[in-house]
Amino acid sequence: MTPEDPEETQPLLEPPGGSAPRGRRVFLAAFAATLGPLSFGFALGYSSPAIPSLQRAAPPAPRLDDEAASWFGAVVTLGAAAGGVLGGWLVDRAGRKLSLLLCSVPFVTGFAVITAAQDVWMLLGGRLLTGLACGVASLVAPVYISEISYPAVRGLLGSCVQLMVVIGILLAYLAGWVLEWRWLAVLGCVPPSLMLLLMCFMPETPRFLLTQHRRQEAMAALQFLWGSEQGWEEPPIGAEQGFHLALLWQPGIYKPFVIGVSLMAFQQLSGVNAIMFYTETIFEEAKFKDSSLASIIVGVIQVLFTAVAALIMDRAGRRLLLALSGMVMVFSMSAFGAYFKLTQGSPGNSSHVALSAPISTEPVDASVGLAWLAVGSMCLFIAGFAVGWGPIPWLLMSEIFPLHVKGVATGVCVLANWLMAFLVTKEFSSLMEVLRPYGAFWLASAFCIISVLFTLFCVPETKGKTLEQITAHFEGR
Repeated sequence: MTPEDPEETQPLLEPPGGSAPRGRRVFLAAFAATLGPLSFGFALGYSSPAIPSLQRAAPPAPRLDDEAASWFGAVVTLGAAAGGVLGGWLVDRAGRKLSLLLCSVPFVTGFAVITAAQDVWMLLGGRLLTGLACGVASLVAPVYISEISYPAVRGLLGSCVQLMVVIGILLAYLAGWVLEWRWLAVLGCVPPSLMLLLMCFMPETPRFLLTQHRRQEAMAALQFLWGSEQGWEEPPIGAEQGFHLALLWQPGIYKPFVIGVSLMAFQQLSGVNAIMFYTETIFEEAKFKDSSLASIIVGVIQVLFTAVAALIMDRAGRRLLLALSGMVMVFSMSAFGAYFKLTQGSPGNSSHVALSAPISTEPVDASVGLAWLAVGSMCLFIAGFAVGWGPIPWLLMSEIFPLHVKGVATGVCVLANWLMAFLVTKEFSSLMEVLRPYGAFWLASAFCIISVLFTLFCVPETKGKTLEQITAHFEGR
C-alpha cells in the first residue's frame, strides 16, 4: 500500500457520515477502566500515612526502621517497573480488557498480604505485588480508554486516568487520618474488586478486536460504546504485525519512542513521586505541627487541578498545558528550595504553623511567614503538575504509538517511568543530605526547565486528531 493510498490514512474507526458519535456508555466503560488507576493511586498514597504508623508500631506488629521505611516507600516502584513489562506483553496478547481484569488480582492479593503481615518481609512482599498491579494498570488503562474514545472526548477521558490516580492518593491520605495501617490495607482491596466486577460487563476495544479479525465482536463493541456500527473499516494491511528491532529505524516508530520515554523521565525528574511518598516527612521538616493535614490539603489541590486539566484538555491542547505546567513547576520548586535555604542552620526555629488556625492580623514572626512560603510553594507545584505533567504524559503515551507496536512501546515507556520513580524515591533522602534540601529542590527545578524546552521543540499537538492521523504525522504523511 503506497503512502498516497487514501485507505492508509483513513481512520480505523470513523463516525458514519463524519458526525460525532452520540453513545454515552463510553463514559461508563472509561469509569470502569479508571478504577485501576484509582487503585494505583491508593497504593502510591498508602505509604505516606502507613510509614509513620508502622514506625510507631509495638511488638508483635512489624515495625519499620528508617532503612526499611525507605524500601517500603520505594519497592512499589520496582514492582511497577516489572508490571510495565508484563503489561506491555499482556495488552497485545490477552487484550486490553482481560489485562485490566487480571491486574485486579495482585492488587487484592498485595493488600491482603499487608493486612496479614507479621514481619517486614511480608510488608515488602505485599507492596511489591501492589506495585506489579500498578505497573499493569498504569499501562493498560490509558490504552483502553484511548482506543474506546472518539477524538472530541479522548483528552477528557484520557485525563481521567490521572484524575483517578490523585483521587486514590487523596483517599489514602484521608483514610490514613482515621485508620491504622492494617485497616487502611483492607480498604485498598475495595477499588480493584469493584473494577473486576464492572469490567466483566464492558467490551474489548474495537481496535484490538479488528486486529484479531473479530469483526462481529468489534461491531457489537462499537454499538455499545458509541451507539453506531456503521461505516467502520478493517485495520490497514500490516497493522497486526508484531514489533521487531528493525522498526526502530522508521520515523513513525523511533520519534514517538523518544518522545514517550522522555516525557516519562521528565515527569519523574520533577521530583513529584518523592514528594507524594514523603509528603508528611517534608512538611515535618518544614516544621508544621499537623503534617498529615498538610498532606490532605496537597491531595485536595491535586484532585481539583487535575479535574480542571481534564475539562480543558480538548480545548487548550496538550503542548500549551505542558509548557504552562512546566513553568509553574520551575517557579514553585525554586521557591521551595529558597525556603530551605533561608531556614538552614536554624534548628531551633520551630514555627510550627497549624494549618487550621485562623490567620491573625497581628504581626507574626518572620519564621511563620517562611513556613507559609513552604506550604504555598508546595501547593503551587502540585497545582502546576496536575494541570499538565501529571495527566498528559500518560495521555500522549496512549495516543502517539501505531497500533501494531503499542504494547511493546507503551511497556518501554511505563518501565522508564517506574525505574525513574524508583531512583528518585529511593534516593530522595540521600539527595537531600548530599545537596541539602534546597539543592535537591533546585535540581528538580532545573529538570523542569529542560522539560519545558523539550515540550516546545519536540512534542506535537494531538488534540482533535484521530489516532491514525497522529501516526501519519510521525511518518511524515
